[in-house]
Amino acid sequence: MSGSGEVAQLRYAWRALSVVSMASILTALGSSSLNVALPEVVRHFGADATAANWILLSFMLTNTVLMVAFGRLADMYGRRTMYLLGLATYTATSLLLGFSPGAWFLVGLRVIQAAGGAMLLTNSAALLADAFPSRHLGRGMGIYIASFSVAQLVGPTLGGFLTQRFGWQWVFWYNVPIGLLCLVWGTVVLRKVGGQGLGRGIDVPGNLLVLVSLGSLLVGLSEVGDRGWGDSLVIVGLAAFVLLVPLFVAVERRSAHPVVDVRLFRDPPFALGLLTSFLNAVSRMAVLLLIALFYQAVHGEDPVSAGLKVLPLPVAAMIASACSGVLHAKLSPRTIVLLGTSVSTMGLIVLLAEMSVDVGYPPIVCGLVLIGAGSGMFMPANTAALLDGVASDRIGIVNAMRLMIQNTGVVVSTALAMSVVTSALPAGLRGHVFDGTIAAVAPQALAQLVTGYRLTLLVMTVISAMSVVASLGRHRTTRDPAEGCRPSEGTVARTV
Repeated sequence: MSGSGEVAQLRYAWRALSVVSMASILTALGSSSLNVALPEVVRHFGADATAANWILLSFMLTNTVLMVAFGRLADMYGRRTMYLLGLATYTATSLLLGFSPGAWFLVGLRVIQAAGGAMLLTNSAALLADAFPSRHLGRGMGIYIASFSVAQLVGPTLGGFLTQRFGWQWVFWYNVPIGLLCLVWGTVVLRKVGGQGLGRGIDVPGNLLVLVSLGSLLVGLSEVGDRGWGDSLVIVGLAAFVLLVPLFVAVERRSAHPVVDVRLFRDPPFALGLLTSFLNAVSRMAVLLLIALFYQAVHGEDPVSAGLKVLPLPVAAMIASACSGVLHAKLSPRTIVLLGTSVSTMGLIVLLAEMSVDVGYPPIVCGLVLIGAGSGMFMPANTAALLDGVASDRIGIVNAMRLMIQNTGVVVSTALAMSVVTSALPAGLRGHVFDGTIAAVAPQALAQLVTGYRLTLLVMTVISAMSVVASLGRHRTTRDPAEGCRPSEGTVARTV
């Protein structure tokens, strides 16, 4: 590519990044701010515990199970079209959510909003992979991932302020003007990418099996914290997933246009990349929740103070993501992935070693910063390593697979942490952990709770160490792009 051609491509790439980052902040803010506003929403509608749970759960489940389908549709009809449609859907639904007449009506609208969010998330990284030249992709991905950290920082405070000052409806309504601005800017900036038409077909049985199997898994895991591993709903959900996965693989092998090309998993670097992404998400995504809960349940602090205590993690993640371009200029993405998983594992080891009833704040800060820095390095590098060099007409579905695996890891992390952390306590006291009152109700049980924390952190540390092993194996099975070979020259590009 000539110098002037690369300059023009970079100019477009940074404009596309501005669109994608704005929309990413919009959707991430929506999720984090609602977590704070949820009690007010529940009180407003007089909702029971089941409805309150599904106000959050419906979005997560829908968003995850639709990613693969929307990734395939984007490959067929074009990522620009799908992205703008998702942005319009998310914005319009945000307006309607503020007028919800009941809790279950709100749940239904959250399903539609999640569909719009899935269209956005599935295509965000894919649009950037198309826009950026290979050697600048890591820097662009770093800024894109950093936008989520910004949302993690601002979301809880924004949600609390809007709810207290203007009412819970504004947790949804503030999305509307921002969404409209993103929609207009995206219409102007984004160029048409992809779009192979109906000739490529769509795998209806495969999409249905993804929906049912992954939905069963997520429903089962999401209920573990409340019902326990022996509950019939949990068992049925997990059993359905185990039984449907082999059926899904068989169907995809025979499909002319598979929603998931199982041949991709024959390539060791690609398969290990997805495995690393899953293990990394399982090992770290529940850390913020666990530490915030620790300060409320064990130290009796209020939610605002506990939230401030965990800020070092997203701050470190944001800084590491934004500065990852420096690392990408010197190291290959796979090397950075290995470094990121190793640093996160060190952070979990620090938390595990120092966890006690009277642990000081400095060791917690140290652990959180290491986990955040490792995550900030891992996310953009792993995304770049998976997407760089993938054929243009398949990049949407590959990115959707990445996001689906990552989001499944988030649910597994939360379900695992919430079921293990209270395992050392009597059943009658477990509820007091989640409402933050155990220190007042049964101070003698705090030592047992800390035992549960240590066990949880041990499990997460082991899983994180497994992600290091997976990333090391992946690093050794692929040539270093810095040696002059792009990933497109490897087996992933040949299989897609």
